[in-house]
Amino acid sequence: MSRRTPLPPPPPPEHIRAWPGPEAMLADRARAMDELIARDLGAGRLARFWLLVGGAALGWGIVGLALQAFEGPGDPLTAVFGAAFGAVGLAGVVACWIFIGLGVRRDRAIRQLVVAWADLGRGHGSSASSAAPWRVPGLSLAWVLSAVVVCGLGLWSSLGFAVRARPGSETYVDAVFFIGLGVILWVAGLICAAKAVGHFRWAVRAVG
Repeated sequence: MSRRTPLPPPPPPEHIRAWPGPEAMLADRARAMDELIARDLGAGRLARFWLLVGGAALGWGIVGLALQAFEGPGDPLTAVFGAAFGAVGLAGVVACWIFIGLGVRRDRAIRQLVVAWADLGRGHGSSASSAAPWRVPGLSLAWVLSAVVVCGLGLWSSLGFAVRARPGSETYVDAVFFIGLGVILWVAGLICAAKAVGHFRWAVRAVG
């Protein structure tokens, strides 16, 4: 589903609710919850998130290549092209993180709607069995596993470089590139893991 599609509205206030009965209310709640959870944890959302992270990593790689133009003696033309190339890569990193931040803010709005719709059914015949699909354990596991993999890559990039670095064999440019890449991957992995664990913990409490 396109990110431009408006989110389902919150449930109406109690004094203006006009459902003919609890069954109609629970049916509307189920449709809203299905859509919200798909927008929050669905495969498309996961793919978009990691595409943005990959774009940020690619942009940082371009910055690393541009920094190599300033190593050792070089002509002014090479420095100019290196600076321009680095600016393009840095702009890509910043743009990807802006979109990631917007996605996190949208996820927060979705979570608020999920909580509001879930609370709507309490005391109206809602059962734990009907709420169990909200856990979406498969999707939560996919988010967590991908986060673990990316955090491992970030650890290898930053701490691994620090362990294997030897005086004279690695440069400051190498340090900036590998440690910066590790930070990008670590932050992205933590965002991903926190999102999945937060949803699963909320769902367990809601179902319970």
